[in-house]
Amino acid sequence: MDLGTLAIISIGVLFVMFFVGAALPINIGVMGFVAAFIVGNIVSGMEMKEIFSGFPAELFIILAGVTYFFNIIKENGTIDLITHMGLRLVRGNVGLIPWVMFALSLILCSVGTQGTAAIIIVTPIALQLANKCKINQLMMSLMVAWGMTGGIFSPLNIMGIVVSGVMETAALPFSATTLYLCTLLFSVGLAIITFIIFGGIKLIKKGGINSKGNTDNSEIVNILNVHVIVTPYKIISLIGLAALVFFGLWFDYNMGFVALMIGFVLGLVEPKKQNDIIKGIPWGIIFMLCGIVTYVNVMKNIGVMDYLTTLIEGFDNPKGAGLITSYIGGFVSAFVSTTGFLAGVIPLSRSEERRVGKECP
Repeated sequence: MDLGTLAIISIGVLFVMFFVGAALPINIGVMGFVAAFIVGNIVSGMEMKEIFSGFPAELFIILAGVTYFFNIIKENGTIDLITHMGLRLVRGNVGLIPWVMFALSLILCSVGTQGTAAIIIVTPIALQLANKCKINQLMMSLMVAWGMTGGIFSPLNIMGIVVSGVMETAALPFSATTLYLCTLLFSVGLAIITFIIFGGIKLIKKGGINSKGNTDNSEIVNILNVHVIVTPYKIISLIGLAALVFFGLWFDYNMGFVALMIGFVLGLVEPKKQNDIIKGIPWGIIFMLCGIVTYVNVMKNIGVMDYLTTLIEGFDNPKGAGLITSYIGGFVSAFVSTTGFLAGVIPLSRSEERRVGKECP
């Protein structure tokens, strides 16, 4: 079988995986491993050890370790402590409430909380405050969403970890810090525009909340000043979170192993909860990513990626090709997992990177 036909088959299989995953409740990772065996071994004649070599062991350790650690600090109330510490900073100023919600969502995602988890934590509080303080609820929802978007590509977040891992596997030049800061700046810009359009300036002029003589305002103050018990375990957890950031980012240690070590220490305090914490790890997402990455590595080993690189290098407009890829990504991720799609499509960008590199020596 010639390489062109093999490329068509393998790319077709990849997109069939995404659309089947959207239509049926089947983990795409299962299809990824099956496709790796069929396309790699049966169709292309690869040795099984070559297929196994494509399994992203480092990515698996990072995803499992980081999510394990954050499950622990979520379970012991440390995430709630961070959330309510942020709420207390409002000090009754209505105009600051949307920005505190933005910051809470941003911080939670930046330190490793999954995007959906951060939304679940922050949104109920944000919408309750929006209703009581007469703040536009659409603005409040968007501020929370922009905060999540700004932090979701942090080097500690599962999305940032996936992008970093796939880019390293594909041997593409990449800076995790640059990606995070660019996304953060973009989200801040969107938040500023949202705040102005939906009456944020009027909120600033409105001033603070008077808690005396008004039942509604008293309820707002109570929401903003919810008492959260600070325990030694939570303090140790905050120290562990700081240690994870310090050793993982500044010393460039494997984030997964560092998270597992810190999580192990924290787990010794409440060993009876370990079973529930392990069950809470998003194994479905990890399985999905590992399956897709394994299949993409099979495509790389049989020469499909190099073939596509040569093919796309012949395009007259590489920026147009990148734009089309972005639109395809947006469409597909609307129906299936965004993280799964990133794991599959990022390696294909190598062709455009090479083309741009040739045009800009």
